[in-house]
Amino acid sequence: MAAADVLRSEWTKIRSVRSTVWTLGLAAVVTIALGALISVFTKSQFAELPPQDRLTFDPTFVSFAGTGLGQLAMIVFGVLVVSNEYSTGMIRASLSAVPQRGTFLFCKLAVATALALLTGLVTSFVTFFLGQALLGEYGASLGDAGVLRAVTGGGLYMALIALFSMGVATMLRGPMVSLGILMPFFFLVSNILGNVPATRKIGQYLPDQAGSRVMQVVSRPDDMAPYGPWGGLGILLLWVIAAVAGGRLLLKRRDA
Repeated sequence: MAAADVLRSEWTKIRSVRSTVWTLGLAAVVTIALGALISVFTKSQFAELPPQDRLTFDPTFVSFAGTGLGQLAMIVFGVLVVSNEYSTGMIRASLSAVPQRGTFLFCKLAVATALALLTGLVTSFVTFFLGQALLGEYGASLGDAGVLRAVTGGGLYMALIALFSMGVATMLRGPMVSLGILMPFFFLVSNILGNVPATRKIGQYLPDQAGSRVMQVVSRPDDMAPYGPWGGLGILLLWVIAAVAGGRLLLKRRDA
């Protein structure tokens, strides 16, 4: 089967499964809604912030406050795209139709990542413009230094988190096992390692903490990370490459 036919097949699979489409919508809604809520709250409390916090106030990053929860929906999307075929047994038919397993995996990830990227970019720009409108006089403009990079980076970050999840799900196959590892990893382990002084140097190299740096415009005084916004996204990309490479290796070596 030609690569173009495999791409069309994967597109049909993804859009025909409602759960995958709904998770993309949920990622957008959660990110936008929570970002708007935090922006409203921040504006109402801005006058009460300490002087140091006002000097380092980052209106762009405030509008992205919902990304932490939105990325969980992206993780679910990435896992479902891969593991649905394993849980239904459809993977055997898919690999029979496309015996070139590398081509099969590449096409699946390409279609799903393109959808995640489109959703992420639209969500990121809507989140930014709505958040800045709600922040009023404390908001930033898209033309301000570093803002366009942060907004575009927000969409890239969401897509890379989804792709990382696809790589992990390809290695683990089962949806419950994949989500059982990824959800605590992002929601608990990463936060603990990043907030405990003794482990902070380790936490700053985890995929979500490093990648989210691309959405920051103003550096925090306590930020000691030895990399910048694009460097942080690069670290996330290395995690993604490792996960996808691991998934491809195991897919080629084991039975469906």
